[in-house]
Amino acid sequence: MKSIQIFEPAMCCPTGICGPGIDPELIRITGAVHNLRKKGIAISRFNLTGHPGAFAKNQVVQNLIKSDGMEVLPVTLVDGTVVKKGHYPSNQELAEWTHISEDEIGKKQHFQIKLNVVNK
Repeated sequence: MKSIQIFEPAMCCPTGICGPGIDPELIRITGAVHNLRKKGIAISRFNLTGHPGAFAKNQVVQNLIKSDGMEVLPVTLVDGTVVKKGHYPSNQELAEWTHISEDEIGKKQHFQIKLNVVNK
């Protein structure tokens, strides 16, 4: 079974689905990761803010950041090999790597989202 790791830029929370301006791409990848995990796929997301140790332990990702800067994030590795830089993998790419259908990967989920609102 393939192992997928996604190394993401710094975000305010583990999924990036928080705050007043939510990126639809983060909603999509969060749902895709959830669906793949439910199917038994080993997929992990590492956000620079919440998982700096994962970045420190991965020499491939460190080298990419040193050579290309932070703009290289997100970086996706499949079995330790870089397969995507600068963008999240599409559902089609995830389907190719995992042999799970795009329909299963893209199933809509109902998430509870906590918004941190600060009154000034």
